[in-house]
Amino acid sequence: MCRIIAIANQKGGVGKTTTCVNLGIGLARAGKKVLLVEADAQGSMAVSLGIQEPDELDVTLVNIMEKIINDEDVEPREGIIHHEEGIDFIPANIELAAYLMLEAADGKAAFRLEFPKKKK
Repeated sequence: MCRIIAIANQKGGVGKTTTCVNLGIGLARAGKKVLLVEADAQGSMAVSLGIQEPDELDVTLVNIMEKIINDEDVEPREGIIHHEEGIDFIPANIELAAYLMLEAADGKAAFRLEFPKKKK
């Protein structure tokens, strides 16, 4: 069974990234498969997981979002980075802020989430 846990708070500096990374690693150590998805344009999660320059990554959350919005195929592991602690993560960077501003100015929905329906 898949579970989604969201760590969210509008206020900065309250420990969202730290909580997310530590919870993810703890769950991985307990034998769970973990995918962390960073939705922060500062790239703090990527940095805390060893990516020194998140702004230089070729594929981030923005690229995946763009493909979904444009009804393009996304490869199963596209944009996912495996970490030595046993977690996978999709990083974000400053492109996320620019993308969301452009989408807001254009009057379009910034993104949509669609979960595949369970097959019976």
